[in-house]
Amino acid sequence: MIEMLERPAVRRRVLPFSVERYHRLRDSGVVPVRTELLNGVIVEKMTKSPRHTLLAHRLLDRLAVDLPPGYQLRKEDPLTLATSEPEPDLAIVLGDMETYRDRHPTRAELTVEIAVSNVEVDRAKADLYAGAGVSVYWLVIANAGAVEVYTQPRADGYRSMETKRSGQALETWYGTRIPLATLFA
Repeated sequence: MIEMLERPAVRRRVLPFSVERYHRLRDSGVVPVRTELLNGVIVEKMTKSPRHTLLAHRLLDRLAVDLPPGYQLRKEDPLTLATSEPEPDLAIVLGDMETYRDRHPTRAELTVEIAVSNVEVDRAKADLYAGAGVSVYWLVIANAGAVEVYTQPRADGYRSMETKRSGQALETWYGTRIPLATLFA
C-alpha cells in the first residue's frame, strides 16, 4: 500500500484530508489517536523512546524558567495550521489555557521536535511551521547531539538554519539559555 504512494502518478491522485475532516474522523474514532495531519496526510506518530522522553523533559524544565507572562509552554499538544495539525514535542504559544478552550493555537513563537530515529519527518515539518509563521523551530537530533535552529519564517520555508553543537547553547527570545552540554549529558 505505502509503496504505491511512491509512484508519482498515484501520488498526484491522492485526495488530501482537510483539518475539519481530520477532526470529524478523529472525533468519531475512525482515526487512531497516535496520528497527526501533515499537509493533508494522516501520519502515524512515532513511539517515544526513553531518550526522547528525557530530552523533552530537560527542555521543558529549562524553557519553563522565566517564561514571560501571557505565554504558555505546551507539550505534545496540537497546532491547527491551514492543511496540517502537527503535535510538536514542545511549543510556546501566546495566551493561557482558557484562550484555547474551544480551539487549538494556530501559531507559536517556538516549536521543538525531538528526532531520535527519523530525522527526515521532523525536518519536513520545518516548512509547515514556517508557513504558519512560527518564529523559531528547533529540531533536536538526539543521536548527533545537535540542534538545527530555524529562524526567519516565510510562506515557503525558513530563511535561516544554523546547526548548534557541543559547546554551544540554545537561546530564547526571553533570555533562557540552554547549553547543549547539559541537554545531551
